[in-house]
Amino acid sequence: MAALAAVAVLVVAMVTGGGGAVAAVVTSKKPVIYIFGDSMSDVGNNNYLILSLAKSDYPWYGIDYETGFPTGRFTNGRTIGDIMAAKFGVPPPPPFLSLYMTDDEVLGGVNFASGGAGLLNETGIYFVQYLSFDNQISSFEEIKNAMIAKIGKKAAEEVVNGAIFQVGLGSNDYINNFLRPFMADGIVYTHEEFIGLLMDTMDRQLTRLYDLGARNVWFSGLAPLGCIPSQRVLSDDGGCLDDVNAYAVQFNAAARNLLERLNAKLPGASMSLADCYSVVMELIEHPQKYGLKLVTMQVN
Repeated sequence: MAALAAVAVLVVAMVTGGGGAVAAVVTSKKPVIYIFGDSMSDVGNNNYLILSLAKSDYPWYGIDYETGFPTGRFTNGRTIGDIMAAKFGVPPPPPFLSLYMTDDEVLGGVNFASGGAGLLNETGIYFVQYLSFDNQISSFEEIKNAMIAKIGKKAAEEVVNGAIFQVGLGSNDYINNFLRPFMADGIVYTHEEFIGLLMDTMDRQLTRLYDLGARNVWFSGLAPLGCIPSQRVLSDDGGCLDDVNAYAVQFNAAARNLLERLNAKLPGASMSLADCYSVVMELIEHPQKYGLKLVTMQVN
């Protein structure tokens, strides 16, 4: 969990140290946090999807969480969203699918993340049932409408405008889509074309969130995807795949440029990219500094 904690600290530092609208949210009061993402952020939404093949409701999950039992989190302990919420002094946002739209909980933070999700709707299709980013945005729209019904449109707009939107998606678009030989996107598109597709999709999705009231958006950049076990096992020595890491670097550069364009185009928008790549690579290259012993895998 040290890696998750380090990434969470980085994102918090980016915003509190960067000034502007997001810093104002952090320093003025405890923020409402909305979380969109994949298995790195899912806190149990997929448990409510009967047909989903992407679940973590097994005994070995959650052993280091406060309950000691699996909660739907794809980790032994807390997610990045949980860690960030704790640093801001607010409870971890509950999974969207656990809520009724008449609950008072709709007035606080909500987690929409779903294991297997991607930016593209076709990503993760072989998990059968999951919430894509488009689905998650539609779910947020339901929450906002429920808020309006409870406290009125003006008050709901104020809450949403001042909230933090944490978005962590894109990894599955590579690992469970573009890099899979049986998925069409990796056959139809070159990598440059695929990045163009992802950026066009993100542009539409983040603009939709903006139109729904989002102003303060933290987008988590991709980590070194070539260093995760499913990619390392494809190498001869268990090392990272440089070409896959290069894809992540290219994606992050394109995402940063997109966020800058959106900030210039959309009044009041404050969208930032969290450099998860450098943080995770630091953990891989200097594990002892963070109390880690093994960051590689053995290939026999």
